[in-house]
Amino acid sequence: MLSPEESIKLAKTYGIAVPEYKIVKTCKEAEKFADRIGYPIVMKVCSSRISHKTEVGGVFTDLRKEDLKETFGKIMRLKPEGGVLVQKQVKGVETIVGGIRDAQFGPCISFGTGGIFVEILKDVNFRICPISRKDAKEMVEETEVYKILKGYRGKKYDLNELKKTLIKASKMMVREKIRELDINPLICSEKGAWAVDVRVN
Repeated sequence: MLSPEESIKLAKTYGIAVPEYKIVKTCKEAEKFADRIGYPIVMKVCSSRISHKTEVGGVFTDLRKEDLKETFGKIMRLKPEGGVLVQKQVKGVETIVGGIRDAQFGPCISFGTGGIFVEILKDVNFRICPISRKDAKEMVEETEVYKILKGYRGKKYDLNELKKTLIKASKMMVREKIRELDINPLICSEKGAWAVDVRVN
């Protein structure tokens, strides 16, 4: 499995948007970076040993300046060999993009409802890579989360960037020796689609 930083860098190589971030080792570094990018921020445990960060209490969102020191301490108690990831917080709809290299079909890609309820809701569909623009459109529109993405209570989300991200992830699955890809959440905002957490194996 690639480290969190290596996974993010690979995604960025393929043009997948990632919110501004920095991996830090000290609280002072975290404060300096957070002051530069502005609050609220997200802080996460950065460790290749931990696949599901939320399950170990390693993800903290909506953090303000007064929360930073205490939160940094909580994450360091998890003994992350990679440090602490500090990230600009992005608001929007949580989706998931997954990839797997199937023994029969080769590289495949999935899309659906993301976040912590992904395994409960099971709102996901699959395609064999590489996918076309038509495939990406169908993948999005076949999900339940599309009911929110297409416009809800006056909010409209960036479906164009979301579909582009699916195509970029598909290309990454084809060109790289990836067994599993997990972008969860991929946050679709009113302007952009952002890979908030990336795991590559």
